[in-house]
This record gives sequence, structure tokens and C-alpha cells, in this order.
Amino acid sequence: MALPIAMTRYRRLILLALLLLTVLLTVELTGLREQFSLPALRALLEANLAVGLLLFVLAFVIGNLIQLPGWPFLAAAILALGTVVGGLVTYMAACVSCLVTFQVVKGLGGSALRDIDKPLAKKILSRLDRHPVRSVVLLRLLFQTMPALNYTLALSGVKRRDYLLGTLLGLPLPLLVYCFFFDRIARVLQLV
Repeated sequence: MALPIAMTRYRRLILLALLLLTVLLTVELTGLREQFSLPALRALLEANLAVGLLLFVLAFVIGNLIQLPGWPFLAAAILALGTVVGGLVTYMAACVSCLVTFQVVKGLGGSALRDIDKPLAKKILSRLDRHPVRSVVLLRLLFQTMPALNYTLALSGVKRRDYLLGTLLGLPLPLLVYCFFFDRIARVLQLV
């Protein structure tokens, strides 16, 4: 006996919520949460660059999954590696993080937003369908790596290729602005 489509959708969303709750609880109960602080991320990158970079990307992915903003990662990378290298490392880590989050959320939640039967939702999704890459670029310019944006786009049914291309094109400008901002703050506070 096949399940009704709505039941399947709700099961997928419940499974997604359970997975994310499990990740969040694991991070909290194991003490990993402290590793997402600016000093801990900076120390991670300064201790051993090769291993530090891999762990930095992993931390960014987990942080994005549990709804942490991206700015502490960028600030830590700039403080540890300098503005240019820190910015490039953050760009790479942000793109990987956004793509992993997209895959996990889409894999578990499917395109649940497509099932919303409201005129405003249908209008927004039709605009996304007409210009998916441009829409993702504009959303990245405004919201950068915001975890809620990653979840929403994953559940919207946007194609992975369009999501990735929009992310790759939309992140550099806001990250560049943040790089100069954090570099300036670090210089004023004499942290570098």
C-alpha cells in the first residue's frame, strides 16, 4: 500500500528535523559547541594549516547545519591567515558548507515547499523557476551563507547546478566586503 504524498512529505520533514536535532544535540553534549568560538576557530587554523583547513571546513559545514552564521568563521580565518588567504579559505569553506547543507536538506526534505498551496508561495517559486541562478545570486548577495536560506533553497526544488552556480557567483562580493570590515576591526583593535 502506497503512502499518500502528504504523508511521505511529512515523514521526510520529520526525518530531516530529527537528523538536525541529533546533530545539534551531539554538538552540545560532546562539548563541540565551544569549538565554534572565534578563538577556537582561529587556534584551529593556526595550529596545523593542512589539518586545520579540513577541520575548519568540517566545522563550517556542521555550523551551517545547526544554524550558526558564517561570520565567526570568516573572522577567525582573517585573524589566523590574513585578509586575502582567510577570505579565500572562507569562500571555499562556505561554498562546500552551503552545498553539503543543500544536499542533506534536499535529500531528506525533498522539495517540500512546492506543496504549499498559497498564492504568494507559488508566485515566489515561479520567479525562482524562471531565473534560478540569478535568484540564488541575489539571495547570496543579501543573505550570504545564512543557514535558513540554504534550507529554504534546498526545499524549494531548485536544481543543484543552479544552486551551486548561484552560490559561487553570489558569495564573493559580500565576503570581500566582510573581509575588509573584519580586517579593519582587527587593525583598530590591534588583533593582527
